[in-house]
Amino acid sequence: MNNALIYALGVLFFVVGIAVSIGLHELGHMYPAKKFGVKVTQFFVGFGNTIWSTKRGETEYGLKSIPLGGYVKLVGMLPPAKDQDPHEVRDTNTGLFTQLATDARNAEYDTITDEDLPRLFYRLPWWKKVIVMAGGPMMNVVIAVVLFGIVIMGFGALQPTLTVQAVSDCAISDAEQGRACTAADPETPASIAKLQPGDVITSFGGQQITSWDQLTRVIRDNGSDTAELTYTRDGRAEQVTIRPTVIARADLDDPSETVEVGFLGVQPTTENQRGTPFDVLSTVGTYGQDTASAIVHLPVRMIDVTKAAFGAERDPAGPIGVVGASRISGELVTYDDPTWAERGSRVLALLAGLNLFLAMFNLIPLLPFDGGHIAGALWEALRRGWATLRGRPDPGFVDVAKGLPVAYGVGMVLILMSVILVYVDIVNPVRLS
Repeated sequence: MNNALIYALGVLFFVVGIAVSIGLHELGHMYPAKKFGVKVTQFFVGFGNTIWSTKRGETEYGLKSIPLGGYVKLVGMLPPAKDQDPHEVRDTNTGLFTQLATDARNAEYDTITDEDLPRLFYRLPWWKKVIVMAGGPMMNVVIAVVLFGIVIMGFGALQPTLTVQAVSDCAISDAEQGRACTAADPETPASIAKLQPGDVITSFGGQQITSWDQLTRVIRDNGSDTAELTYTRDGRAEQVTIRPTVIARADLDDPSETVEVGFLGVQPTTENQRGTPFDVLSTVGTYGQDTASAIVHLPVRMIDVTKAAFGAERDPAGPIGVVGASRISGELVTYDDPTWAERGSRVLALLAGLNLFLAMFNLIPLLPFDGGHIAGALWEALRRGWATLRGRPDPGFVDVAKGLPVAYGVGMVLILMSVILVYVDIVNPVRLS
């Protein structure tokens, strides 16, 4: 099978994975809503023109032409205005923002019948609202955990071991990697100590070594101090006194920074290792932290992406859109001639990371995100609870319609970001190479 076909299959698999993830996200909203008695009239994956739909009971299920999102129609998301009959259509001239809320309310209640009134979403207790709105993001978290579990516990991954694969001839900085050694370059401490491929490192500086990551950090932190290195060769324990050299290397915690660290000059062998459930949870936690940081810095990074649209260098660690992610998926299944297991593992890992991003992005406490509705429900609980403690009248439901101007503003920003990302992903894409 040629690379062009494999590339296309990688893109197709990723797009289908996105559509399935979106559908499950919406299912995470719909299922608890129906269980709580809310009327659900529509469940669609995608936007734009309807390409297929069918009605089951009171709910229409379908697919739309643009697979970039989805929605589930929960009847009665907006409460009526104070002292307003739900069927009363109002026209206000008190300002643009007020009119936006009024228009949305009128559209909401235009098709609501008297039989629907007990089943409106806004009438749910606050905790049920939280469950319904958090159901979508939590479904994405579950998908991420399952996919990471398949990748880590099923496929496994190449991991560095403590067995030496190669000994570097000269000590050069990261910036000089790739060039041949010269007579002017210093010999590496590992070469001076006569370490050989096949040696298994067991301790450094009196500290027992159990992983390559641990060894790397210990050597780096050691600097140029003399240390005892023990290893096994052909089943025999050996020990040598070694003095690492200090060179400029990328910071392990922030690869964009360069630091002066200890350097030994050995490269590890790698082997496929399957992880444990703990490794899965640890990976999800690490991805979650990185995702939260990416979301916080998204506005600044979007400025860099916009500059890339006009010819500036594209940051390979910056935001990418659906087009860019699909392109990366195609490259992942062809890059470095991987096995089919590696291809599947790479795409599933990409989808897992995407689902974790969707979960956390949707929990931003602003409308129209799910987090905005969750924040409204929590504010309702706090306000009603405070009124009860002080013996005051029930303040009633929180009117999320008042936050619609913010929702429209956020929606416009999201559309603009999407357009920019699609354009830049086409004219100045991120590539694995």
